[in-house]
Amino acid sequence: MHANALARSKLINSGGIFEKILFSAEISMQLSAELYKEWRFDEKALPADLRKRGMAFEDPDPENPTGIQLLFQDYPYGADGLEIWTAIQAWVTDFCMLFYTDDASVRSDEELQAWWSEIRNETWWYQITSRKDLIQGLTTLIWIASALHASVNFGQYAFNGYPLNRTTLCRRFIPQEGTIEYAGFLRDPDKYYLNMLPERAEMILGISLAEVLSQHTSDEVYLGQRLSSLPIKNEEVGQKFEKFNRELRNIEKRIEDKNADANLKNRQGCAKMPYMLLYPGTSKGGIMRKGIPNSISI
Repeated sequence: MHANALARSKLINSGGIFEKILFSAEISMQLSAELYKEWRFDEKALPADLRKRGMAFEDPDPENPTGIQLLFQDYPYGADGLEIWTAIQAWVTDFCMLFYTDDASVRSDEELQAWWSEIRNETWWYQITSRKDLIQGLTTLIWIASALHASVNFGQYAFNGYPLNRTTLCRRFIPQEGTIEYAGFLRDPDKYYLNMLPERAEMILGISLAEVLSQHTSDEVYLGQRLSSLPIKNEEVGQKFEKFNRELRNIEKRIEDKNADANLKNRQGCAKMPYMLLYPGTSKGGIMRKGIPNSISI
């Protein structure tokens, strides 16, 4: 992919942008590589991720499609994310049930099994032996490449465009108590903080990167749009896809309602910026702070 090639040649390469603007500097990719060793596909399903991070607990109600309950409802990422996850899971379920009549048909699909074997790279990566496995795997893949990426990417400029809010590095540490520097810090913490910030060129580079990454293209295709691009001509598939699209539009309305609820204070925050990062669609390009593309796109 062109985006991946640009990232390797400009962002994460030796001496690249990340090494210039991040505190971790030349060991940035080494740190990323160490963290990646702990990455597990089976933990990237949203319900599993929320449980692992202690933000949700198992729900014994068999009618709950996510199988979990949030610890508290005023958690915009969790609340909106579970709605999107459920919609994706329902669409994937509808699609798979049309083409796989039982578990045996999944196991006997040679192309499917070859594809899954190719992407599995660890012993813990589960095999697909049933329709349930297939639905879980596909839902997780779609979630990662669409909503998860949108939630962490397209808000970067809105929240980080003013570097004092979230500087990428500091030129000095917070001083230790009892030192001369600590006395200066107590005398004028604002001045000390400003002196900690990076040089102007580094800050401009960081802001520019956040702005570029936060842009939607004018021809972006969002989740639930353009079934006609699929190489499948099936009336029943089209009906299921329209059901998926309608549910996403319903989610948009519910997100708007939640953002207008004065009791859900975390949806606005101190900056009074409504949480829209998991709002499925938008009709414009540029920095919108909302919109979930069909797949990872910058």
